[in-house]
Amino acid sequence: MSRWPRAIAPAGTEPCPRRIRARLDGRIVIDTTAARYVWDHAKYPRYAFAAADVPPGLAGATDEAGLVSVAWDAVDAWFEEDEQVYVHPRNPYARVDALRSSRTVRVERDGVLLAESDHPVILFETGLPPRTYFDRSAVQWPVLRPSDTRTQCPYKGVTSDYWSFLDLEDDRLIPDVAWSYAFPTPACAPIAGLVAFFDERVDVWVDGVARERPRTEFR
Repeated sequence: MSRWPRAIAPAGTEPCPRRIRARLDGRIVIDTTAARYVWDHAKYPRYAFAAADVPPGLAGATDEAGLVSVAWDAVDAWFEEDEQVYVHPRNPYARVDALRSSRTVRVERDGVLLAESDHPVILFETGLPPRTYFDRSAVQWPVLRPSDTRTQCPYKGVTSDYWSFLDLEDDRLIPDVAWSYAFPTPACAPIAGLVAFFDERVDVWVDGVARERPRTEFR
């Protein structure tokens, strides 16, 4: 049984009330307020369009309802209203809440302290484990090393930094244990500049109670 709420995946299609636009080679090639959401799997939908709203060169398969699909990477950028969306459409049945907390959270790796705070920001994203974001003053920087990794999230935006853990005792590097968003989406503004740790790769205690590592890695 999951320890956090699951994302809802409706059957069939649902209306998308947001203006959806796509940009290719510097110009807008799709611009519609009549897109539909289609769920092919549980976590998030894809966009589907009336054939008249899609240039012929971008049109993919047409489904039994006459709606046309467009591959996400067939264009350079997607927008919901005037905000760019990364990786895939946002699930309208999912929430992402960044909440200030007074719980004490401690993060270690192999017995080495990485971060500890009694005033973190905890990010709750439907269908995913909570993520704890720390002020940079709460992070033990001598055991972290910058990484070139960058990832994208449809809800939070594009990461600005990643760090790996350097075990000083045996000079072993554990890659990408922490990340940060310098400029997250407006909905996630409370995490701007804070540092989160990959619970799947570290040990976490919340108010002194050990948190079980998630079995599957999520960002």
